[in-house]
Amino acid sequence: MLWMDYNIRQFGTDFMIEGDEPHEVMKKGLYKPGDVFVVQPNGILRRVDELSGMILKHDDSGSDK
Repeated sequence: MLWMDYNIRQFGTDFMIEGDEPHEVMKKGLYKPGDVFVVQPNGILRRVDELSGMILKHDDSGSDK
């Protein structure tokens, strides 16, 4: 999937993705409140289903055990 015609708005270290309508990305199911993503070394965001599982799987450096 290629996301086109979206804007990325940054607020300090936080950011949001905006479409033409408010909450468009959530209405389309691209992500929802509570979703957690891990940034991989190649820059890809990988969705993590359960935060506790992700914490147990990754050490302090963020690499897989």
